[in-house]
Amino acid sequence: MKLSSQALRPDTGVWLQQRPNECQEKLLVGQQRAVNALTQSMRQRGRYSNSFAIIPTGLQKHQVLKAYFADNQWHHSQWFDWLYLADPDDALRPLCVNVPSGTATDIMQALLQFIQSDKDARPQLQQQVIERFDTPALRDYVQRIMTKTVDDFASDQLATVIVGHEHPAPYYLCDRVTENRLFGQIGVQSVEGTVRSDLHLIEAGLIHKANGGVLALEVNQLLEQIELWKRLKDTLLSGQFEWPQPSPDSGAAYFYRPQPVPIDIKIVLVGNRNEYSQLREYDEDFDHLFPFLADFHRDFPLYREPIADYFHYLQHVWQRADVLPLDDSGYSALLCASARRTEFQQELSLDSVFLLQLLKEAHDIATTASKTLIDGDSVELAIAQQRNREGQIAELSRRSIIENQVRIDTAGEVIGQLNGLTVITIGGAEFGEPSRITATIHYGDGDIIDIERKSEMSGNIHTKGVMILSAYLANQFARHEPMSVSATVVFEQSYFEVDGDSASMAELCCLISALAEEPLKQSLAITGAMDQFGNVQAIGAVNEKIEGYFELCRERGLDGSHGVIIPAANQPQLNLAPVVIDAVNNGLFQIHTVEHVEEALTLLTDLPKQQLFDAVRQRIHDNVEPRKSWWKRLFD
Repeated sequence: MKLSSQALRPDTGVWLQQRPNECQEKLLVGQQRAVNALTQSMRQRGRYSNSFAIIPTGLQKHQVLKAYFADNQWHHSQWFDWLYLADPDDALRPLCVNVPSGTATDIMQALLQFIQSDKDARPQLQQQVIERFDTPALRDYVQRIMTKTVDDFASDQLATVIVGHEHPAPYYLCDRVTENRLFGQIGVQSVEGTVRSDLHLIEAGLIHKANGGVLALEVNQLLEQIELWKRLKDTLLSGQFEWPQPSPDSGAAYFYRPQPVPIDIKIVLVGNRNEYSQLREYDEDFDHLFPFLADFHRDFPLYREPIADYFHYLQHVWQRADVLPLDDSGYSALLCASARRTEFQQELSLDSVFLLQLLKEAHDIATTASKTLIDGDSVELAIAQQRNREGQIAELSRRSIIENQVRIDTAGEVIGQLNGLTVITIGGAEFGEPSRITATIHYGDGDIIDIERKSEMSGNIHTKGVMILSAYLANQFARHEPMSVSATVVFEQSYFEVDGDSASMAELCCLISALAEEPLKQSLAITGAMDQFGNVQAIGAVNEKIEGYFELCRERGLDGSHGVIIPAANQPQLNLAPVVIDAVNNGLFQIHTVEHVEEALTLLTDLPKQQLFDAVRQRIHDNVEPRKSWWKRLFD
């Protein structure tokens, strides 16, 4: 099928018709599966109900967590202020006491007044303290010091606040995971030559500050220090935080052994899919401790979600970008760029960073041109500038073809030669360019010799593709008689490893051309994988491949004969640059889709399948002796 220009990009006009009159800021659109997983985790209490959130980089994990916890909280959150109070019976083991959130300073003053008061007045003061700040731990401590005076304490340090909450946060995030930042520390000081600790040297970590609420942890740094991961697991499993004991080399003569801190916390690990897989595979406790997977994704599928929600998401990105408003053409260009990011016409990108950067650059272009709105030209120019910044390697590669250092024919007809569409990734830049594929035929026993594999420059997938096209040839032409010819196939002037099966259809067309001695059009380039029956299968990077060949043909001069052949399955992925669409619309460039290799051969040779295949059969069976009947073979 020859595609029209309308099929080469998403139809943004239909989407714009469904844009709400008033858009609200929404970040978590299309993420209901992940949101439900987090919500289910937040409804449960206990150490075995934590979650792992897979948040792709472009979604900005901090913004995602902030948006979720703005409307949700752990249903069992219970906030306390935490203090360490001196134990008159053991100077090196301060006691951990919790009090209602926001009352730490008041309770310290009340306890100091209690200790300094007469013993006869203490029952009444005890009752006042318990009524105002009642917790079981505080009640036990007041009872312990009921008869104590200031002189009974070995230090003038009677209390310290390790966590005080005026306004607890919806969640706490540990994005730079270190031992001190996560678990706190007990400092030491030298007093008259003696190294010791004291109450005021106990520093809380985020696990103490988030105690009673939610703590989000970036797992990549946590796993780089495996001892921290083990310590976190021990804390969750035991429900208590144990301060580490001093090492023999610490030099501390008097080291505190604070009472463990009871921990009631909800953990959200934030990482990628590889980290999630590694934890599931290598840690037997992980599935039990983190059964809820919140799998955020970076694409917005229009076949499942209403387009109106995406405009609410764009409102959020636009507000964060702080740029000029967009007109309809600006929205259309932005939506096209968003779909191109996903590589599907019916999916849009949720990569906030990408969209924010694009809007800022388009804003700069629009303001420089004294425009009051971001229009489509501004967005398209911003995209063109991005491609130009990354295009030096592609330009140098294309220049080598233009100057005939690398031979690529884009006109005429040649037997056993064809332009395959490839994609190259070098130094972070990805671009498409044609690669000349050739095939030769010689007398043999039907082997297909892949020179790339023989020279050890072929990847496993490419080798598999050659084997598949060999199976197709055998199934088509050697089902009852052996083939009397062998063939060689190669990517000419290729000096790096070749991998992938997207050239298998092109290689087969080259082989059949050589077998039938029928020339192929050099103006058409081709890409596509295939199965053993000749059915054409989808390939990757289809837009980059088409645009790479188009740029070469444009520099040499488009005459209407140039074009590409791609799998029909890749048509929903097309999202080409405006310059390519204009050329197609003006009849200067063609894009054909095929479902079977025979359709591609017809386009390349202008011959019907039967005539082409009859020529192949005649060639491969020319040197085969006539098959004797069974009784002649028996008596001979």
